[in-house]
Amino acid sequence: MSDTTGAQLDDLDRLSTEELRERAFALAHSRHDRHFFWDLIRHLPHAQESNLLDDSTGSIGEFLDEVIGMWREFTGHEQYGEAEPLMRARFIDYLTKHS
Repeated sequence: MSDTTGAQLDDLDRLSTEELRERAFALAHSRHDRHFFWDLIRHLPHAQESNLLDDSTGSIGEFLDEVIGMWREFTGHEQYGEAEPLMRARFIDYLTKHS
């Protein structure tokens, strides 16, 4: 875990949501942090409508690929809609706590 200064938070806050997503996804993928991905997916508006959200997951690689695919489907690749502030906050929080 790293110490985060106000300047580091400001630097992250200046990034686009998509850049934050890319950085957070890369970090979570390298850490095999499926909880991070699952938490994001569960908080997207369309997630509750999906039959894809079950507890059966194959290997971690397959799981992460499937979750990233769901993310793209639910967000329209880069459109977050009303969920954008929540997603930005989650990306920044993850990056500050784990990088």
